[in-house]
Amino acid sequence: MQMLWRILAGFGAVFHLLAFAMESVFWMHPAVHGRFGQDLAGAEATRVLFFNQGFYNLFLALGCALGIALVGRKPAIGRTLVSFSCLSMAGAGLILAISAPEKLGAACVQGAPPLAAVLCAWRVWRAQALAPTDPS
Repeated sequence: MQMLWRILAGFGAVFHLLAFAMESVFWMHPAVHGRFGQDLAGAEATRVLFFNQGFYNLFLALGCALGIALVGRKPAIGRTLVSFSCLSMAGAGLILAISAPEKLGAACVQGAPPLAAVLCAWRVWRAQALAPTDPS
């Protein structure tokens, strides 16, 4: 379970890192903005919006990756970063599913792994907190 939550959270981080690259770096490439249903004029009109949105995705990915890295050395900080980042990713996936039901598949790819990561991690962390300690 310990490895599973890290893999799922890592998947969420990588997904959001790729979203950053698509939205903030490669947005004007036809294959990228076409994937979002935009023609060249639409891509030009939404360029600033997607550039900004890409950075949201970058910050979520960095927070998640940093949390994964810190959880062993600074558990409270690592757990907080992983939980906040993954729950934000899952929340965004839920909003996408509600606001654009035709994009349910994309919403599941975006939100399900981070949500599963948090649920697995919380289970592991709770078990660790409840485990008896050796008084010697």
